[in-house]
Amino acid sequence: MFNDLQFLKIDLPEDILKLKCNGDFDKAIKLIDIKLKKDIPVALKKRLELEKEIISVIKGEYPYSFEQALELLQKNIKDFKEKELIELQEENAVDWIFINGKEYFIESFYDNLIITKQEIACRQIEIVNSESDKKKQQLLDDNVKRMKENQNIAYHFCVRASLKIKEESARLDKTVKVYLPVPNNAQQVKNVKLIKTEPKSKFIAPFNFPIRTVYFEEELKPNQEFMVEYSYETHMKYIEPDPVEVSEIQPSFNTDELAPHIMFSPYIKELYKEIVGIEKNPLIKARKIYDFITTKIKYSYVRKYFTILNISEYAALNMKGDCGVQAILFITLCRYGGIPAKWQSGLYVTPYNVGGHDWAQFYIEPYGWLFADLSFGGSAYRKGKMDRWNFYFGNLDPFRMPANSEFQNELEPPKKHLRYDPYDNQYGECEYEDRGLRREEYITNNILVDMKEIRFEK
Repeated sequence: MFNDLQFLKIDLPEDILKLKCNGDFDKAIKLIDIKLKKDIPVALKKRLELEKEIISVIKGEYPYSFEQALELLQKNIKDFKEKELIELQEENAVDWIFINGKEYFIESFYDNLIITKQEIACRQIEIVNSESDKKKQQLLDDNVKRMKENQNIAYHFCVRASLKIKEESARLDKTVKVYLPVPNNAQQVKNVKLIKTEPKSKFIAPFNFPIRTVYFEEELKPNQEFMVEYSYETHMKYIEPDPVEVSEIQPSFNTDELAPHIMFSPYIKELYKEIVGIEKNPLIKARKIYDFITTKIKYSYVRKYFTILNISEYAALNMKGDCGVQAILFITLCRYGGIPAKWQSGLYVTPYNVGGHDWAQFYIEPYGWLFADLSFGGSAYRKGKMDRWNFYFGNLDPFRMPANSEFQNELEPPKKHLRYDPYDNQYGECEYEDRGLRREEYITNNILVDMKEIRFEK
């Protein structure tokens, strides 16, 4: 089914679309099953099969009714009124859908409001982690300053990643296949070492594989945890690309569409014209795209990527998105403008947190592959950190573990069933012989074991 993802670019039949929009998921699936029994075109059949999978996922993404969402907000935010929640809906600041004709809110809606709406965050009855947040911001500011001064920086990291299937989903003594991401041969990575795995891994993807993992295949034991510990180095060089130095001849690789998310739709084409205008210099074009996304597209948590039919268009139409959604929009607009662009993702690793993150790369002669972190750039812009905003166009901090160098690539060995995230892999995947496991059925953990700066003699 992984190779069928391209068929998501096909529209749904109108009757099924009506039911889906109203949240009548059971009836929508019933109509899909009726159509699948008929003699219909293969492309439509593939699209409908994918839609059944999407509906099975999306139903669990929105657990809060309007009344429950309001209760949660009034419990945690001082003097919160029902009118405010309605206004947040109207300005598209909270994600919601209809389920059987009633409004339901995404599970992350409250956390999303706290990170995106300062006027609401400051009204929290209990404010936590304010000091930790300051340290995280200071780390990034200090890095920008030091990279500018020294022109390069390098760090050694050791990370332990694990995956454990929850007790209610564990099939003891049945074969389970587990994939855990590890560093691949990204341009900024050196000296990768896989220190140990528990139990012994069955396969390790090649260093240059686009979505690199350690693979386990075991009969599941009680309370079994799958673990890999690895170390690596990141070496970053500071660069200030100059439009005057840009070569007249530029390459054309990594400029193609990739259905269903990197598509040159009519709206993407119009948006590109509005952003870039008649500019011809590829570096200036990329900067215009970066500026638009980091200043106009609001950061926002989103539902699972598999349930979004066209990620770049979602970002451009809704004017919001998380790190990956913003990166895909940047890649799509760059590619339409003839600028090579591609995906990179994995973990953001610091003493304060270890979590999944996505960013982009774009290619400009004579500089080669440059970085663009849209969400970190946008965050810096909103905080008035102009040095950091400019830094993330062309540069990247060293606090990354890149495991994925392509978007929408198969694992090795290929999974039999559709992945929890068929486009990327930051935390891990697992499956039994007869089905894949959903993200809520297993627990993943990434722990920073060691981190130290690598000092160079001057």
